[in-house]
Amino acid sequence: MKPFLAAFVLAALAIPSLAAAKSPAVQVTDAWCRAAPKGALAGGCYVTLTAGADDRLVAVETPAAGRAEIHTMSMDGGVMRMRKLADGVALPAGRPVALKPGAEHLMLIGPKIALTSGAKVALTLRFKSAPPVTVTAPVKAVQMPAMSMPMGGH
Repeated sequence: MKPFLAAFVLAALAIPSLAAAKSPAVQVTDAWCRAAPKGALAGGCYVTLTAGADDRLVAVETPAAGRAEIHTMSMDGGVMRMRKLADGVALPAGRPVALKPGAEHLMLIGPKIALTSGAKVALTLRFKSAPPVTVTAPVKAVQMPAMSMPMGGH
């Protein structure tokens, strides 16, 4: 009976470590989406990802749009260019990677919901190694910085 009791105690002690092993290997924080005008054909969402081991964000899915992609944004000769990142985004172990406006971000193409302040967008993030993580991102209205225009003495 003692060997059975010892095995039971060891199994009970292992349960918390099993739960920890099943926890997401990538932490997702600061998820939000930018409000877009009515009828917009696309919208941007942003998150910060911290992987426990080297990994890669490879896909994003949402029921809130026809499709979702991982994009990058750059300026080329004063023209903003966005392109899909076919290989996703590298996530070095322990280093937060911010997907943010003006850089890598998540693009919702063909929104199925109005991206208005207060709405919520479910995002499922898929990784090369870690299990998928689903988060709910609130839609926020963001003020655009005022543009400074020379008045030419008028």
